[in-house]
Amino acid sequence: MARIFYLHALGASAAEWDGVIDTIGAEVEHVALDLSGFGGSDDARLDVAGLVDWFADRVGDHRPDSWAVVGHSMGGKIATLAAARARDGDPAFSGLAAVVLLAASPPSPEPIDEERRAEMIAWFDDGRIDADEAATFVDANTATPLPDPLRAKAIADVQRSGREAWVGWLERGSREDWAEAAGVIAVPALIVAGGEDGDLGIEAQQRLNVPHYADARVEVVAGAAHLLPYERPADVAALIRDHVRPAFASALPADFVALLASDRVSRRTRAVMTARHAAPIGKSVLTERQRDVLAALVETTLPGVCDGADLARRIDAMLASGQGDGWRLVDLPADESSWAMALDTLASDGFVDCDGEARGDALRRIAEGSGGDTGSLTAAQMRLWFAEARAEIARQWMALPATMALVGYDGFAVGGDGERKQGYRLTAADMIEPWQVQPGAVA
Repeated sequence: MARIFYLHALGASAAEWDGVIDTIGAEVEHVALDLSGFGGSDDARLDVAGLVDWFADRVGDHRPDSWAVVGHSMGGKIATLAAARARDGDPAFSGLAAVVLLAASPPSPEPIDEERRAEMIAWFDDGRIDADEAATFVDANTATPLPDPLRAKAIADVQRSGREAWVGWLERGSREDWAEAAGVIAVPALIVAGGEDGDLGIEAQQRLNVPHYADARVEVVAGAAHLLPYERPADVAALIRDHVRPAFASALPADFVALLASDRVSRRTRAVMTARHAAPIGKSVLTERQRDVLAALVETTLPGVCDGADLARRIDAMLASGQGDGWRLVDLPADESSWAMALDTLASDGFVDCDGEARGDALRRIAEGSGGDTGSLTAAQMRLWFAEARAEIARQWMALPATMALVGYDGFAVGGDGERKQGYRLTAADMIEPWQVQPGAVA
């Protein structure tokens, strides 16, 4: 079963997620963690790298097949850097399917008023924060006062904060600049801000967190400030659930994730496979109409085995990058032009609106050189283009990790990062080694 890991805010604990988890229910497994020094856990002054390493160990404790991370405030910085390490091929974070950031601290230094920072640090001058100071902190971070039981719970959590962890975050962790290491991350992200949050409201999220995600959706919870899981648990739960469901639905099979995370796969290969599985990043050169035609072409060429719209976006990104398969037929214009012309021809012939049989007939005529001559390309050029298009569609589809899992391909898992590459021991037909993923065994 898929898992969601929850990383709480400064001064909170795993308990801040109780209302969110109860609302989402048992469709996924929930792992709410107490960060070091919070929720009564052992106090420790960890830097950001130490916190991410700590989280890697917690993920490893559960060995999830497919998982998402939800990070609130300081937990958001940890979540983003974990996602960056997953992108870079860190096996500890293999299988990450989605990220949710709530009023999240960014990878760059967190925008905190320095007088307020000094005041919050001073609360721990005598070793622990008192009830009045904890109440001040909670009330300052909510749009309206929490109901008494929740307010008391939040205040108690603040009082359980360890001095080393609290002061360490304010003096160091929140100031560390990891923006360059975070870079741009392809995993789908939901970035949520409270409509009445101050330092980490929508403007800060748009400026400091959104640029780190290529596939980011931003939501604002009206009438809430910074303590979103306490203030609007049902709204937060609905946003999380709607974001992770499609991500988990398209996740790689468990056996394949385990193989990808194994020492048979190099970090570089793992990073490439992770990038391929994510939504394509890059510019677009095709129009929306052309992409719709291309999606229909994909679905006709590979019926029932892939998402036509997704593969169309991948081909579009490839055309925009100018990085094709290295070949171009001399009788065709440059790839970007020939694809646009051919797709426009199919569009003018009503290809998208045809049923499957009519689409197949149209493509057979083009393949024979007797159709598709109603646009900018001749029938002969359309025949050549369609041959290239079929090859490109197949190339893009076969390069996807999901396809490799489907057909049982494991040729990427014969190396690793050691000096001696592991390869295969059994090479005869139908001989399967214990580590190999068998076709049909993953679903």
